[in-house]
Amino acid sequence: MRERQVSIQDITNRKNLLLLVTLRWLAVAGQIAAIITASLLLDIQLPIGPMAGVIGFLIVLNLATLNRYRSGAAVTSIELLVELLLDVAALTVQLYLSGGATNPFVSLFLLQAVLGAVLLSSWSTWTVVAVTAGCFVWLMSSSNDIGLSMPMPAVAYRQNRFFDLHIDGMFICFLLASVLLVLFITRINRNLREQDTRLAALRQQSAEEEHIVRLGLLASGAAHELGTPLATLSVILNDWARMQVLQADPELAGDIEAMQTQLARCKDIVSAILRSSGEARGEGAERASLIAFIDGVVADWEIRRGPPMLDYTNALDRDVEIVADVLLQQILFNVLDNAYEASTDRIVVEVAQEDDLLRIAVHDSGPGFPPEMLAELGTPYRSSKGQPGRGLGLFLVINVLRKLGGGVTASNPSGGGACVELRLPIAALAVESNYAG
Repeated sequence: MRERQVSIQDITNRKNLLLLVTLRWLAVAGQIAAIITASLLLDIQLPIGPMAGVIGFLIVLNLATLNRYRSGAAVTSIELLVELLLDVAALTVQLYLSGGATNPFVSLFLLQAVLGAVLLSSWSTWTVVAVTAGCFVWLMSSSNDIGLSMPMPAVAYRQNRFFDLHIDGMFICFLLASVLLVLFITRINRNLREQDTRLAALRQQSAEEEHIVRLGLLASGAAHELGTPLATLSVILNDWARMQVLQADPELAGDIEAMQTQLARCKDIVSAILRSSGEARGEGAERASLIAFIDGVVADWEIRRGPPMLDYTNALDRDVEIVADVLLQQILFNVLDNAYEASTDRIVVEVAQEDDLLRIAVHDSGPGFPPEMLAELGTPYRSSKGQPGRGLGLFLVINVLRKLGGGVTASNPSGGGACVELRLPIAALAVESNYAG
């Protein structure tokens, strides 16, 4: 089942959209508290109906925004701009109904402009600034409208405390704006830092994939170049095999036969490289059951390498039909070859399933990984063998598994030796996403 590719900017926009939703819920709660306080405690006659209608609009807008967020649709910068402008419109109407430009909470326009500067591009930010400034000017020019003919509490007139109430409101507005700015800009900056981290990871992944492409081109070119000398050696060995002088010596005849066998294997390897070169995963690959495929790969490797002792356990409880890709076989071969080169005694292979993950653990009885190699696992040309050009096997394994949604961990168990564990979503291997067991 294919999923829509989500960009880093889209992920950041979705997080910022949730921040706007949270801010809007706080605005709804604050407006309700302000209306109750002004009406019941300060005896200010407010147009409750229209103001409640604006609050209802904000609630409906938030519910619609949350529904769109949960749908997984892409969130654009234009959508964030529209959301901010709708918040500015709702704030303007509420101020118009509760004192206009004389309302101490009019400075909340600045909060919208700051959020626009953090969330949006330059032109969008200036759009928010222009709209908020226009709304402020409109509120100033509408001071004689009937909507602003709002009587103040009698106690304020008797005690000449109208200015004091205005100052109190400004202080409350200052605290509210300061707290909201600190909270939301902190969270927005965290989103931006996460975005930078993801970009750095993608750049690193791109560099590694470019390295893999170069290796693939070199391997394909080497396979083509090896075809001619291998064919020449095959002709010479066939001629030797027919020479009676050489056939009369049983030892030489046996050596020639062994060389022909190994030469045939080299030709098979080169042919396999050429067949898989440039093909997408699964093109031309056969289908097989997951259990049978892993059993076959391990058995094939054991025949080819002949380790002193191989302890193999396959504990998969459910089977699934997969694409028997040669790339998957090579992944297991690389890990098993590394264990074989490091271990002089016993190799243990454990295959198990954890939820929907395939787990293959390969243990050896060698000296284990050096600490610096564990710290830089998967870096090309990092090898404990001390030979130039080595260390590509695990690098390639990690990158291939990462492409399939899996991962690799390496450790030095307390009992000695080393352990490499491969984890891979079974759905990434399956021909279909449904289990066949």
